[in-house]
Amino acid sequence: MLVMTRKGRFERSKSMLVRSLDLDIRKILNDCGKQGVEALASATPKRTGKTAASWSYDISKTSAGWTVTWNNSNINKGVNIAMIIQYGHGTGTGAYVQGIDYINPAIRPVFENMASEVWREVRSSS
Repeated sequence: MLVMTRKGRFERSKSMLVRSLDLDIRKILNDCGKQGVEALASATPKRTGKTAASWSYDISKTSAGWTVTWNNSNINKGVNIAMIIQYGHGTGTGAYVQGIDYINPAIRPVFENMASEVWREVRSSS
């Protein structure tokens, strides 16, 4: 048997949730998008610099919330160069070039900053 009871009033919680629906966090996400591009460009291994210079970001609002996507437009023969640097790749001679995990360490501080900035915005609206 499951019994649920409630005690107290929830006006403050309800009010905060209603106000959070009206938050426009686009500016925060835009700032973090730019930070991510800078971090990724700085961390990208550079031979010619083309891959490092090819980072961009997009922000979109979905029914589930907001999405920030970082993209790299350096494509060679249908292959995204940023991804083969990250994950590695086979060569035409049968050798394998080991990947370098440069994306995750570069973007992690941006995610942490984004989370704290959005949370600060939510708290300040209450």
